[in-house]
Amino acid sequence: MANQSIISEFWEFLKMRKRYWLFPIVLVLLLFSALIVFTESSAVAPFIYALF
Repeated sequence: MANQSIISEFWEFLKMRKRYWLFPIVLVLLLFSALIVFTESSAVAPFIYALF
């Protein structure tokens, strides 16, 4: 159990504590962070900033 990854440990936490509502929040945060990282220095950045 000491070598578990963060994702599997988080999933076990959600199952044990019945906190399934946290999963969509974490997923959206990860998607937004990926969007920020991938559009940081590209030609798509002005269009992304226009959305927000």
